[in-house]
Amino acid sequence: MDKKVDTKEQKSVIVSIFNFFKNSVLVFTNIFVYAFIGLKASTYDLFVYLYNSISWKLDKSYRKTKEALGPKEKLDDEDRERKKKKKVYKYSARTMARLEQEYQDLVKDLQTTGATRSKEVNAYYFKVRDENGKILTGSMNGLSKLDINAFLVNEGYTVYSIKTSPLINFLFKESTIGSPKMSTKDLIFWLTQLSTYLKAGITLTDAVKILSKQITKNKSKTRAFQSMSYELTLGNSFSGAMEKQGRMFPPLLINMVKAAEASGTLIETLEDMGNYYTEIDETKKQMKSAMTYPIIVSVFAAGVITFILIYIIPQFVDIYEQNDIELNSLTAFIINFSNFLQTNIFLILGVVFLIIVILVVAYKNIKAFRRSVQKLLMHIPVVKDVIIYNELAIFTKTFASLLKNNVFITNSIDILSKITNNEIYKSILYRTINNIVKGEKISEAFKDHWAVPSVAYYMIVTGESTGELDSMMDKVSKYYQGLHKNVVNNLKAFIEPVLISVLAFVVGTIIIAVVVPIFGMYEDVM
Repeated sequence: MDKKVDTKEQKSVIVSIFNFFKNSVLVFTNIFVYAFIGLKASTYDLFVYLYNSISWKLDKSYRKTKEALGPKEKLDDEDRERKKKKKVYKYSARTMARLEQEYQDLVKDLQTTGATRSKEVNAYYFKVRDENGKILTGSMNGLSKLDINAFLVNEGYTVYSIKTSPLINFLFKESTIGSPKMSTKDLIFWLTQLSTYLKAGITLTDAVKILSKQITKNKSKTRAFQSMSYELTLGNSFSGAMEKQGRMFPPLLINMVKAAEASGTLIETLEDMGNYYTEIDETKKQMKSAMTYPIIVSVFAAGVITFILIYIIPQFVDIYEQNDIELNSLTAFIINFSNFLQTNIFLILGVVFLIIVILVVAYKNIKAFRRSVQKLLMHIPVVKDVIIYNELAIFTKTFASLLKNNVFITNSIDILSKITNNEIYKSILYRTINNIVKGEKISEAFKDHWAVPSVAYYMIVTGESTGELDSMMDKVSKYYQGLHKNVVNNLKAFIEPVLISVLAFVVGTIIIAVVVPIFGMYEDVM
């Protein structure tokens, strides 16, 4: 009788344990699902929402700028209001006497050696006073003190001293190596504003000065715009002034402006380039979106699995040891892998980080490795469509813009080869240059190439035969931009269930592996 009672109690305990683990699995599964949804909403969805919100606000400011009828008058009104609120600075008689002496020394210098232009650009350190009486200091690159003085006076400053020396050159001379680079959004805004000001009748020099005053947060960019204003004041070309700013402006834009200056279509070219960079930015956004989402989900999945193996599995190990439960091969493997992770987790993370760094450095610096990786990715189903459509959309859009603005074909190819980082398409462009030198058609370089879809090839051939290669390239760009957008959207819709299914399979396998021994213990008792 006692044995029967003991057996019933054991069965009751086992059933309770089984129910406990069943409920634990259900709770854990719900936690996992809601954690995944919460992480997705707090990372990817939030990022997309903020990104779209910022883009919408920026686009709205563009439209307002374009619709402005009198920007010059509005700007003058705003300046007058700001001047009323500005503080008026006053200095002691001793300070003013010292400034007056510096001013007299500068006048004498400008009448002698200061008027001599040097063959090389030097850095000049100046001290000025603005219209509110505030004393300011700064540096500029120029050819002579007289030129710098004329520029500063034209800006409304009272100049007291302008100095240059080897030490000043060392400290303040701007180098093209460390020159600032405009982001695509800043470039779009700058082009839109500049074309709007020119349309309103503002001179190019004044428009650049206005934009330099609007960009005050980034000092390096402000100095670059001041340098451009200085070059324009000296009578140099706009494209030349842009070119002297190092890598701040892309070569494509500089060549476009150079061609526009020759044809007298600067305003139209600036508008076209603003639209061009807007479309290119949209294409790049789609590419980043396609890459960001699977990376976030994959990292989250790896984190969840690692958490289960390191913190959850050891709890089951204690139960197995206390009840002398015999483990199957799958359960033993997972437990051993869990122990391995607990012991070597930091070593594994260090090795993974090191491998990623090595691969990134090799990809950026070793051409053969980069080409091999790109070729491999361009042969993977779905992924190849994302890459090829993206490259063709950017390439054909850029080519169309170059041809429309009458940039020489050889210069166009050289610019296109610098725009893309894909070695496969760079080799196609180099073949194109060789074909042009030989007097052959451009389309011959794209014929029967695995990275160029037949549709794109035949559209280029049609453009050549009809003499409307620029408009045909533009059509090709819009066609593949649409295809790229569709592929990215389909990829995101496809990746989400696949990654969730893989994650559910892995987590489910782990859960089954740790719960099966409990069923075995239950059957032994029965």
